[in-house]
Amino acid sequence: MMKTIKIKALIFDMDGVLWSDQTPIVDLDWVFKQLNQYQISYAFATNNSTKTPFEYCKKLNHFNVKVNEDHIFTSGTTLVKMLKEKYPTGGPVHILGENGLREPLTNSGFYQSDQNILAVVGGLDRQITYEKLKNATLQLQNNVDFYYTNADSTFPTPEGKIPGAGSILAALVTASGKKAILAGKPEPMMFEHTISLLNTTPESTLIIGDRIDTDILGGIRANCKTALVLSGISSESDLMKFSYKPDLVHKNLVELVNFLISKNWGFAQ
Repeated sequence: MMKTIKIKALIFDMDGVLWSDQTPIVDLDWVFKQLNQYQISYAFATNNSTKTPFEYCKKLNHFNVKVNEDHIFTSGTTLVKMLKEKYPTGGPVHILGENGLREPLTNSGFYQSDQNILAVVGGLDRQITYEKLKNATLQLQNNVDFYYTNADSTFPTPEGKIPGAGSILAALVTASGKKAILAGKPEPMMFEHTISLLNTTPESTLIIGDRIDTDILGGIRANCKTALVLSGISSESDLMKFSYKPDLVHKNLVELVNFLISKNWGFAQ
């Protein structure tokens, strides 16, 4: 006999799910009013390391989504947790990335240096230059650790898909021959941290994302239910390219939430 699992918590990706750059994809006010009405808890997990949780909190508040910054996890903050576990007292690192990575590093005792560094630490840098790539590559030729936020090759914007963190990572790996330790999705660590904060269980948590190879695969690795929305990177035809599949596929977040309400937030197991 099939049993039904109730979804009690949602973990959202943001770019391509909630918004495209500064433009909401759906009526976010309606979506989160529904979640509050049905007492569904939620948090956010993004591979985008360009902003801090505080900056994401401000952006969500601007769209009338009320959330505490401790409910926002990024590949940058996840990377810093990983680095802190290995180097509890912090120390010198070579940083390639934006404020969303630099600020959490600084707050955890790490600082930019090119002398006797512990690691090269990287993420999406929209001001990337040949000089920055050269300096990071030279540092990687030493016996240092290599941590990177994520391997997303592209990033969704209203103009279309633009180079993501993984495009910069590919250049560094090609130049240095060194493989990076990844913090973000599809590694399950960010989801595991989020589930712990929400005090829920993987089987009663639904991961919602727009990328099959990161959001969906990461959710599966974290033993969660998964939902793909077709409002960002992955299309319906992309589903044929992967051996694994999301539990649900919907055009956008409003359609998905309406479906979950119609099923009384239940999943046949």
